[in-house]
Amino acid sequence: MFKNVMALLGTISLIAIVVAALKVQPVYEKLNSFDEKAIETYIEFAKNLYTSGSAIDAMVIKYKVEDGVSADDLNTSILSIANELNIKNVGELPLSKQVVSMSGKPYRHVKIYLLCNALTAASMLNYNDAFSAFLPCRISVVEDQQGGLWIYSLNMDLMIHGGQPIPPALKAEAIQVRDTLYEIMRRAAEGDF
Repeated sequence: MFKNVMALLGTISLIAIVVAALKVQPVYEKLNSFDEKAIETYIEFAKNLYTSGSAIDAMVIKYKVEDGVSADDLNTSILSIANELNIKNVGELPLSKQVVSMSGKPYRHVKIYLLCNALTAASMLNYNDAFSAFLPCRISVVEDQQGGLWIYSLNMDLMIHGGQPIPPALKAEAIQVRDTLYEIMRRAAEGDF
């Protein structure tokens, strides 16, 4: 009897393994069609989400601005470095000034810079109109609750590597824009003019 029970359990286990494999196979095939860095990108996102407890925090890149670098210094630096690296400033949103004008009360410094390489933006839109939600690229300068300055931007790796591979030429352009934004942020945070 024990032998029959064990044989039955073995058969049930084998059936369960086959059913599970058939269910997992389409998921595996789909994931296998994703960009080569997709899994790495999502693992990094998951680590950041776990650490911060916030999906918003996990989706951004941020740099702490060095002491002694003012908001005015950052403004000069961001615009100067963007010009040097040939990415256009297509708009600025002085959010803190708007809050002050609407509330009549002081508010900490918050300014959003809209930067764009129009030809890369057009290439992205030609590939998928949903990329419009990421355009133009944004860099935000934010004074935290303690008076420290930070520079934020979206983590563009999710857009670049998060799904099926985008065409190689477009991917190269997107990586160039990402690297340019991160260079602007890093250098500005260090006080580079």
